Amino acid sequence: MCGITGWISFEDDLRNQRPVLDAMTATMSCRGPDAGGVWSCREAGLGHRRLAVIDLPGGAQPMTADTPGGPVTLVYSGEAYNFAELRKELEDKGHRFRTDSDTEVVLRGYLEWDAGVAERLNGMYAFAVWDSRSRKLVLIRDRMGVKPLYYQRVRGGVLFGSEPKAILANPLASRTVDADGLRELIAFTKAPGWSLWKDMAEVEPGTILTVDADGIRSRTYWKLETTPHTDDRDTSVATVRELLTDTVHRQLVSDVPRCVLLSGGLDSSAVTGLAAAHLAARGETLRTFSVDYLGQEENFRPDEMRDTPDSPFIRDVVGLVGSAHDDVMLDPAALTDPAVRRACVAARDMPSGLGDVDTSLYLLFKAIRQQSTVALSGEAADEVFGGYRWFFEEESRNAKMFPWLVFRNAVTSDREELLRPDVRKLLDVPAYAADQYATAVAQVEHLPGDDEFERRMRVISHLNLTRWVRILLDRKDRMSMAVGLEVRVPFCDHRLVEYVYNTPWALKTFDGQEKSLLRQAARHVLPESVAKRLKSPYPSTQDPGYAVALQSQAKELLAESDSPVFELVSRDWLQEAVQAEAATLSGQTRHGLDRVLDLYHWFDLYSPRLQLD
Repeated sequence: MCGITGWISFEDDLRNQRPVLDAMTATMSCRGPDAGGVWSCREAGLGHRRLAVIDLPGGAQPMTADTPGGPVTLVYSGEAYNFAELRKELEDKGHRFRTDSDTEVVLRGYLEWDAGVAERLNGMYAFAVWDSRSRKLVLIRDRMGVKPLYYQRVRGGVLFGSEPKAILANPLASRTVDADGLRELIAFTKAPGWSLWKDMAEVEPGTILTVDADGIRSRTYWKLETTPHTDDRDTSVATVRELLTDTVHRQLVSDVPRCVLLSGGLDSSAVTGLAAAHLAARGETLRTFSVDYLGQEENFRPDEMRDTPDSPFIRDVVGLVGSAHDDVMLDPAALTDPAVRRACVAARDMPSGLGDVDTSLYLLFKAIRQQSTVALSGEAADEVFGGYRWFFEEESRNAKMFPWLVFRNAVTSDREELLRPDVRKLLDVPAYAADQYATAVAQVEHLPGDDEFERRMRVISHLNLTRWVRILLDRKDRMSMAVGLEVRVPFCDHRLVEYVYNTPWALKTFDGQEKSLLRQAARHVLPESVAKRLKSPYPSTQDPGYAVALQSQAKELLAESDSPVFELVSRDWLQEAVQAEAATLSGQTRHGLDRVLDLYHWFDLYSPRLQLD
């Protein structure tokens, strides 16, 4: 896992731009704390920061292959879990390897199949190839969008990077944020290719971008496709078990310490059970980590998202699989530390406004990184198998809108209320969200003969797998890579995603609960308590002191008459939120305060120029 960046120019000689390339590369040092390098020629400069996971001494980058037509140079972030099979195939075709790294397999794969190498990879990856033979840059991103990759057109060429900050380090980059950027930030729909920054875009998942002197061309090499599902229940369960077992085993491969993130829910517990059994057969003990807050279990109160605390279920899993387990216990005061919030905003390059859900994840990963370099996660199982409550709540699944925006919770309820009235009117977020919804639904393919209910559930599944999951994957990548921790997501294996997406909804819920296929496929490695547990999302602090601290910090912000925050935020709304009784503060208002404070640090860190006309 690494950070990549680069600059392609068909006008300037980039051999004279080493200081700028060094600065762009340095922004990725958190993603790659172990080593770094820069390669340049007249038209291309590539930078790389490395987190060494496979072949520690041999995987240095940028990596170049000399060919009769000129050098071909790669910068690569991620993991190819099938690199051993691909290496054997390439060796049979005459390729000779100098290292044991998956990086060289990807480079040699490009030499053999050009950009078609993407279709042969199983993994999470974002990489760039400068091919001097044809004077072109090739950017490729994994199918599900686990690893980020951004680009921006500039005079004479293009800039790219794992994160916007790498691009913004170049003096040619624009630091403008316009109305369209803000609409999506507030709307929470994850528009394809969106970046908060004007003229910057994401390389979309499953996409190959080619840049040459004639411009930029895009090709989709993978997308969710609808196909008939003919397997019966037993065969479907067995296939899910086989696919999930295979991908967990593949993702345990590492030359550095690895662990599993264990929440006590079905998803992470299934990964834990499969991983523990695999390692135990080899005489190894699995490491697991969980997050909790001081006093949370004793003082837990059910809310609209969570029925039970996690701790009892975590203990049941650890007792069954015998993992070496650590509870990372967070002091609620650390969640409101301005320095931690600032680190999270810097990691994401935007004011996400998720508050303690972001800061706690950052602190959890920071603690884990002291003992492990790689962690497996249960992320994306709810999108794949249909686990969220909005898959089942009638209002959410029947509304002509993204279901997570209809489902009542503090994060997504009226995300505009804190805006100044003129800004709210200008952005017209409801109309934007409606347009995005119509665009997203139009991408869904249906089968002849599907009834109305099956078509609706396919739409919701598609929205979750192409929109919502990308929000969560980006969050997890940024928070983990900010501390140099690689997080792997077995449920994003494209083979598993394709198979489960096409199973009928009745099969996905055949036992009357959510995620029936996963529950049955992993039952042999689960304690009974977890096998019966309802969905419970990532924990959020219930400490009343959290809201008090937010109000105190927001009060200090109100005293700043010239803060750029008030170009967007209503001072009246913030004044009312600060004066409200903390004990009765709604979750919606609490999240609003988090978003305002994120904005404050974002303006201070990035000095963006707002363009709202």
